Amino acid sequence: MSLLFPKRCPICDSVIKSEEEICRECIRIPRRIEEPRCLKCGKHIEDPKEEFCFDCSKEDHVFKRGIALYEYDSVKDSINNFKNAGRPEYASFYAKRMVKYLGKTIKDFHADALIPIPLHVSKLRKRGYNQSEILAEELSKLTGIPVRSDLLIRNKRTKDQKKQSKEQRQKNMVGAFHMPQNGVKLYNIILVDDVYTTGATIDEAAKVLKDGGIENVYFLTVAMGIDE
Repeated sequence: MSLLFPKRCPICDSVIKSEEEICRECIRIPRRIEEPRCLKCGKHIEDPKEEFCFDCSKEDHVFKRGIALYEYDSVKDSINNFKNAGRPEYASFYAKRMVKYLGKTIKDFHADALIPIPLHVSKLRKRGYNQSEILAEELSKLTGIPVRSDLLIRNKRTKDQKKQSKEQRQKNMVGAFHMPQNGVKLYNIILVDDVYTTGATIDEAAKVLKDGGIENVYFLTVAMGIDE
């Protein structure tokens, strides 16, 4: 099996022959988001006296709080391979690192369930898997928090968020999700996705879930992008 499906470094995608999860050349490439962090979205802020980043100080997000592990620019090739190059196995590496470095915060969310951001059926068919769902399943193995992939459905085929402005992203996501059942008795849930940038996707999903009866919505992502 190792000859047919060799283990690969989740950062550079090269074949790893040792038992390590990441090749030695790539150990220092992923940059973790450092404190101080925004108390809302978890983005790094320069001034330790500030509680919120510029965006969160100007905007009311629907989600309660969130956090990400890496700066997007340092792992963008890895995430692209994870999503678009048939490397779903990278989820295991991400999940282990997320629990190692963000475990206390995850525990503080007191989550009843992990809910992966869903893909539209057309994109799921093309890609063959939902990277957020696989990530949620790996996180569940490590934290014991159950995955609920049945609570959020993507009913709108949206444009690629990466190519949109902040305003376009928000408009793009309106009506993107629906909840097949209302009155769900879950108090705290964590939305799981690969990247957080402006929060448009997370906010729209959070709105639908809260309207469906969920009290508090948090989020957890591999990386944090910067809105340009």
